[in-house]
Amino acid sequence: MTSAFEADTFLGGESKLEVFNDSGIELPASQSEFNALLEIIESDQKVGFRYVEIVFVDEEEIVRVNKEFLQRDYITDIISFRYDDDPALNDAIEGTLYCCAPRIREQAKEFADNVKQEFLRVVVHGLIHLIGYDDQSEEEKKEMTRLENMYLSRIGEF
Repeated sequence: MTSAFEADTFLGGESKLEVFNDSGIELPASQSEFNALLEIIESDQKVGFRYVEIVFVDEEEIVRVNKEFLQRDYITDIISFRYDDDPALNDAIEGTLYCCAPRIREQAKEFADNVKQEFLRVVVHGLIHLIGYDDQSEEEKKEMTRLENMYLSRIGEF
């Protein structure tokens, strides 16, 4: 069963965030928490999100997406896709975040983290990927982790 949340108007513009849960797992975070993260990142990074779709899926679906679009055959926690025409401009970002709910729950256990905090962290990670951050090098990973921690602390989750 798919459920969707919607929210409009961030930073005086028209941003839209939709969350779909196709994973069969109850989400530990609320629509307002996902919206708060998007708003904080928009404001702090001086960017605009036009449309972001967060799709929570199961392990089978994340592997399918990973194979089809990235030629990788494994389970991952998140895959981010950016769709707008000019990635150099960050004023109307459009994208989809595919999040593997079972994997996120496993990670929470592995890292001895709160499940809700791990779900929010993964969404932050995806949103900052959409605005251009990468995590290929150790330095980039450290910067993304720093941003994740900062944004989670701003909504009281770190």
